[in-house]
Amino acid sequence: MGEKDVISQFGKSAKAYVDSSIHKKGSDLQKLKEITGMTGEEQVLDVATGGGHTANALAPAVKHVTALDVTPEMLNEAEQFITGQGNKNVSFTLGKAEQLPFPDESFDIVTCRIAAHHFSDTEKFVKEVSRVLKKEGQFILDDNVAPEDEKLDEFYNKVEKLRDYSHQRAYKKSEWLKQIELTGFKISDWYSFEKTFKFDSWCDRMQLPAEEKEELNDIFMKAPKETKNYFNIKTDESGRTVSFQGEAILLRAVKR
Repeated sequence: MGEKDVISQFGKSAKAYVDSSIHKKGSDLQKLKEITGMTGEEQVLDVATGGGHTANALAPAVKHVTALDVTPEMLNEAEQFITGQGNKNVSFTLGKAEQLPFPDESFDIVTCRIAAHHFSDTEKFVKEVSRVLKKEGQFILDDNVAPEDEKLDEFYNKVEKLRDYSHQRAYKKSEWLKQIELTGFKISDWYSFEKTFKFDSWCDRMQLPAEEKEELNDIFMKAPKETKNYFNIKTDESGRTVSFQGEAILLRAVKR
């Protein structure tokens, strides 16, 4: 499991991610724009741009955005979306988060939104972010996180992996804090968001076969009471999962 899985999975799901409301309209995206304090002169790199929503949101407020993704189909969809919005200061680069194809100190801001749980080596990714950032540059990370409790962590990553085989790991908040600080960043802003996942659209976005969707529903329905409470798992009268609640963090770190 790794890069090939990500390319395969997101190649077939690219359009669904461009249209996904949780990616397109999340309140975290507005907060992300607020905390960067953009002046209009910044060179920005958006890692694992996906549907291009972050790059598109930042483009009008900065000098240039480089949108990077490992999946050609996703990059094409992002380009169509962003150019269709009238933004002309965005370029598109095929590449890996763990091996950024840019010289040292190339960017003022590096963003990565709702993507790092697909990376095979997040420590290498964070080091690469530090390398391509200028001194005092900003790293803006936004991603789903797992609970600190081991059993709840295991449950969340298990259902995410079953739903999407390219999922690597949603990290705990404490794990992100450690990785980022040990790489030489100072974390200056930290926000937490509750995220409600509608079960059907959550599954359908990855074009999950009916049999696997039923298996996932069964896991939610049979979860221990404390797990159901923690994730606020909602069901209907017929015994089907309607929704559950996860958590995401948004942080701003400055390169020392």
